[in-house]
Amino acid sequence: MISIDKSLQGKIICYIIGKIFFILEEIILKYRKDLENMPSYDGVEKDYRIKVNANECNLNLPPIVEERVMSRLSRIAFNRYPNYEYDSLREQIAENFSVDKEQILIGGGSSEIIEKIFYSFGGSRFNKIVYPQPSFSMYKIYAKSAEGVPVQFDLDDDYNLNVDKYISLVKSKKASLAVVCNPNNPTGNVLTVEEIEEIAKSISDIDCAFLVDEAYIEFYGKSSVDLVKKYPNMIVARTFSKAYGLAGARVGYMIANREVTKMIEKSFMPYHMNTLSLATADIVYQMRDEFQSRIDMMISERDRMSEQLKNLPQLKIFPSATNFLLIRYAKAIQLNEWLESLDIGVRSFGSNPYLENCLRISMGTPEENDEVFKVIKKFHDEHFSN
Repeated sequence: MISIDKSLQGKIICYIIGKIFFILEEIILKYRKDLENMPSYDGVEKDYRIKVNANECNLNLPPIVEERVMSRLSRIAFNRYPNYEYDSLREQIAENFSVDKEQILIGGGSSEIIEKIFYSFGGSRFNKIVYPQPSFSMYKIYAKSAEGVPVQFDLDDDYNLNVDKYISLVKSKKASLAVVCNPNNPTGNVLTVEEIEEIAKSISDIDCAFLVDEAYIEFYGKSSVDLVKKYPNMIVARTFSKAYGLAGARVGYMIANREVTKMIEKSFMPYHMNTLSLATADIVYQMRDEFQSRIDMMISERDRMSEQLKNLPQLKIFPSATNFLLIRYAKAIQLNEWLESLDIGVRSFGSNPYLENCLRISMGTPEENDEVFKVIKKFHDEHFSN
C-alpha cells in the first residue's frame, strides 16, 4: 500500500474539490445558445511608438476645434440624461443632407449602428444577411449575434465585387439584408455610385434592406447617400472615428427612410449615447471644414506611400480610396514581426485564407509614414537583394 504525505493528500483533495466546483459551475450557468462558438473581436490595442494598425487618424483635434469642444464640455449638465445634444446633432446632419431629422439615428460609432441594423433584420433562420468577404470582420459576428443566417459573398482575387453575381446571390437567398462596405475595409477598393444604385434597385423587389457602410467615404468623396431619397430600402451608415479623429468618443450615424429609422430605433436602449460624446461630435460636425486639410493630407500620404511601395519588387499594392493601404507580400508575417520588434504596429492578417500574406497599413503623419517605409524597404532589401 502506497503511503501519501498528509499535506500532499490535502492538496489532492482540494484540487479534486476545485475541479468539481468548476464543472458544476459550467453546468449551472445557462449561457445563450451558441455563445461558446461565437467569434470575438480583439479590441485590445498596444500603445506602439508608431501606431498605424487601426485606421485611426493619427492627429488629435485641430486646436481651434479642441478649444470649442472643451468650452462646450465645461457647460455640460452631468446630472442630466442626454436630450438636447442628441437632437442637436441629428438636426445638423439632417440639414447637411437635406433630409428630415427623423431619418437620422446616432449610435456608438458606425459599429453600434450596424449591429442594430443586423439585429433589426435578423432574428430567424429564414432571415439571411448577405455580406462581402473579405470585409469588415464584425459583419459575421453581428449576423450570428442577431440570430440571422450569415451568407458571405466572396470577392474576386483582386478583391473586386461582381455586382451581377452579388445581386443574384441576394435574390436567390431571398435575403432580409444585403451589405456592402464602400470603400471596403480592409481591401480599400470601391464600388461606383452607379453600381450601388444597381444593387439597390435590383433587390428592392424582394423587400431586402440594403446597407452601405461608408465608414471611409470622406477619403473617397463619392457617397451614395442621395440614393436614400430614391430607394426606401437603402440605409447609409457613417462614423466620426476615421476622418474626424473621434475614435475615442465612439459616434456614428445612419441615414434612411423615416419608416426604416423608426423600426431600427426600437433596437436601441434608452439614452444609449452619452452627453460628452454627443456634445463633442456636435462641435466637430459644426466645424468639419477644419478637418478637410487633414483629410487631404491623408489622401496625399496614401498615394505617396503607394507609389513608394510599388517600387519594391515582390510587394503587391492594392488600389485604395481609404486612409490605409493593403499590401500582399510573401514574407508578410516575418515583416510584421520585424515591425513589432521596432515598436511599429500594422495590421497583420496572418494565415487568413482571404488575406493570406497581407498587411494593412494605416496612414500616419508624413514623418511616421517615412519611417514605416524606410523600415519596410530595409527589410525587403535584406531579404530580396541579388
